[in-house]
Amino acid sequence: MPAEDFEHQDDIIYVSKSEMKRDMLALQELGEALIPLDKKLLATLNLPEKLYDALIEAKRLTAHGAISRQKQYIGKLIRNVDPAPIRELLDKIAGVSDRHSAWLHRLERLREQLMTDPKALEKLLEECPTMDIQRMRQLVRNAQKEREQTKPPKAFREIFQLLKEYIPEPPIPGLTKVTDTDEQTSE
Repeated sequence: MPAEDFEHQDDIIYVSKSEMKRDMLALQELGEALIPLDKKLLATLNLPEKLYDALIEAKRLTAHGAISRQKQYIGKLIRNVDPAPIRELLDKIAGVSDRHSAWLHRLERLREQLMTDPKALEKLLEECPTMDIQRMRQLVRNAQKEREQTKPPKAFREIFQLLKEYIPEPPIPGLTKVTDTDEQTSE
């Protein structure tokens, strides 16, 4: 054989049969984790129609053998889909997503700044000009009183909820936002 046939052998990545099987089983498990999710959440993943239908069908099945075959079929279909957005969504649901945790920590820091720094509200208003400033001021005053009087932190929690309304969570790449009108047209 000529030497030039062997020049690019270093570019070939060999994958063992066992490793391929482990990867396929991991994807099948990922597909199995999607089965309990509701239709609305599944719709945000932009899954191919066959995979989406297979997941909905898996919810309907009750026989053990049928469920097992359906899970294998889902595993086969999920090989053609980018698993990153699916894993990110499942991590978010489980509460282990770095992006989701960072967003929550940011909101908590903002809430603490609002409680201690009078200028923090002005900075927040620059970031969220549509925010109900009077409501936020009232909540901050009430939360500060609650702290002083060692009462339950009702207003403190309401500040967090208001921040969640005005500072949305960053979207997961590969997901779409499903609105109520989208859901009604898909039915």
